Amino acid sequence: MTQQTAVARQATTLRGAIDDANYRYYVLDDPSIPDAEYDRLMRELEALEAAHPELAAPDSPTRHVGARPASGFVEVRHAIPMLSLSNAFTDTDAPDGTDPDHEVRDFVRRVEQGLGVHEPEFAVEPKLDGLAISLRYENGLFVQGATRGDGSTGEDVTANLRTVKAIPLKLRGDGWPAVLEVRGEVFMPRAGFDAYNARMLREGGKPLANPRNGAAGSLRQLDPHVTASRPLAFYAYGVNLPPDPDAVIADRHSAAMAKLRGWGFPTCPQNAIARGADGCLAYFRKIGAARNDLPYGIDGVVYKVDRYDQQRELGFVARAPRWAIAHKFPAEEQATVVEAIDIQIGRTGAATPVARLKPVQVAGVTVTNATLHNADQVARLDVRVGDSVIVRRAGDVIPEVVRVIPERRPAHTEPWKMPAHCPICGSAIEREEGEAAARCTGGLVCAAQRREAIRHFASRRAMDIDGLGERYIEDLIAFDYLHSPADLYKLTLDDFLAMKRRAEERDGVIPETVKAGKIATKWADNLVDAIAASKAGTLERFLYALGIPEVGEATAKTLARHFGSLDALMRASEAELTEVNDVGPIMAGHIAAFFAEPRNRKVIVALRNAGVHWKETAPQRKAEGPLAGRVVVLTGSLLSLTRDEAKDKLEALGAKVAGSVSRNTAFVVAGESAGSKLEKAEALGVEIWDEARLLALLKSHGT
Repeated sequence: MTQQTAVARQATTLRGAIDDANYRYYVLDDPSIPDAEYDRLMRELEALEAAHPELAAPDSPTRHVGARPASGFVEVRHAIPMLSLSNAFTDTDAPDGTDPDHEVRDFVRRVEQGLGVHEPEFAVEPKLDGLAISLRYENGLFVQGATRGDGSTGEDVTANLRTVKAIPLKLRGDGWPAVLEVRGEVFMPRAGFDAYNARMLREGGKPLANPRNGAAGSLRQLDPHVTASRPLAFYAYGVNLPPDPDAVIADRHSAAMAKLRGWGFPTCPQNAIARGADGCLAYFRKIGAARNDLPYGIDGVVYKVDRYDQQRELGFVARAPRWAIAHKFPAEEQATVVEAIDIQIGRTGAATPVARLKPVQVAGVTVTNATLHNADQVARLDVRVGDSVIVRRAGDVIPEVVRVIPERRPAHTEPWKMPAHCPICGSAIEREEGEAAARCTGGLVCAAQRREAIRHFASRRAMDIDGLGERYIEDLIAFDYLHSPADLYKLTLDDFLAMKRRAEERDGVIPETVKAGKIATKWADNLVDAIAASKAGTLERFLYALGIPEVGEATAKTLARHFGSLDALMRASEAELTEVNDVGPIMAGHIAAFFAEPRNRKVIVALRNAGVHWKETAPQRKAEGPLAGRVVVLTGSLLSLTRDEAKDKLEALGAKVAGSVSRNTAFVVAGESAGSKLEKAEALGVEIWDEARLLALLKSHGT
């Protein structure tokens, strides 16, 4: 064997190993080798092809890394038009007696009448929120890719599509036709989008607006290297065989998708089969319930008659098929008008501008307010009173203003400015250098901060005063019973009953004492008992309850273990605070400033005098235990203990329990109904533990 032959054989072996790894990762969702091994194989192949250019092949995995920048995109005429789908919606405001899903049922009824079949089978699949593309293969090799464009003509983005690792450059197996055209969606997974934006913010770059725009913009970059740097994925959802649209590779759409999967194309794992209107609607509700946990964005589901002969029998109308329809979720973005911009004061004094909006339905919910985050965000968007804006409510998050519609701006509007004084207490609003948030300086003098501070103090993960809800707190403050968290421990049964009576009289409600003919005190007794029980706790809970800016649960635990006592922490300088793990200069400044404030010290003294106490321990300057320094993530529901209990027990063994999965994660504990965190862990090759293994670990260490 000549050296040249040996090198060629080595290159072929490497390409086969990398292609197989890509197939297992993107199609089977079953990675066969760790990332480091994959990278090693790729580098070895790149080095071989660089040393022997004659061995480079158009289907080589190295072609996924990008080519030379293009000067522009040429037009591509689709052999078979990429038609749009008609849309159906669920009418969330349907009057009583009206079927909110009548558009879907009407579609199924038309299909049944056209075919003369009762309850035909539909291939059902999520409607991916990305960019539709067409891929052309000749003799098993990828030769051209194009965007949808106007349906008849798209843009040639072949060079960019070659960088998307999920798209096979060479088909696997056998049985594929000489010419194959595959339709599908290029999209940006949520985890990839979040990681990319986090990196851009760290590096001072420009983050992407949302995953859909990120996918579309990435695919239309003139430089394929830019596209290659973006976290793009692909799912196939259709097949055509130009120039003969009736050529058959399967008798059903679902069977064709299975063949595509065998040839190396990833398809959506949520694809299914449903029968009739009820089956389609059940799938719609199931996907809708899981929507926020899916690792990719969707804006609805698609129903397609599964049998190809029935599709051909139904045919097309205008620019859409009669055999398919898109059932859209309520819009997550809508346009409305900003009627005012007010300031909302949080428990730490953060002054958050909030847009008061003309009511609008977004994702099935009436939205009247939307956060503007901070003054920098208002300036960046240039939001003004009177502006028409786009509002987003993705999932269950707080609505936010995405952008202004400048062409609708009325004349004589003025840029918004952060007010100089708090609208609640009149104290100055100041912004420290290096911080995004401006803050009211009123502290506990400010009623807004007082209400939020006490609510936080009483919350479950803080002092855990069961039953002390927001309404009780508001009334206790309104009737001058509470000025600080310490006043909670002065409250008596008579105070609660008097507060309730005054609140009922204020609201014009017949007092319960009159209505019942006797005094109802059980609720008040329970509150008094809950407040008394909260006196005995832990230093970490107390620190978290104080509401120190930037100090969450994890930091409170770290501070408690590092210093061991409250007095030692209160004496610490900013320099000493920065020696604590995960405490930087800004956080250290907040902690030092909080304990230097005389009013805060006065509240702490009052709390201790009221009997709030905890067991103090020796300082623990570094993490100890069998899991010291290891990052653990919990996902799904555990049967034997709650998520909070599991977190506490893991941290007792020295682990750091994080909220998201990364390459630094040591292992993920996956319970029932584990979602996107489990999927990301599998994608990154992170070790997965089940509940039994976690319990065995805890038992072995006496926890």
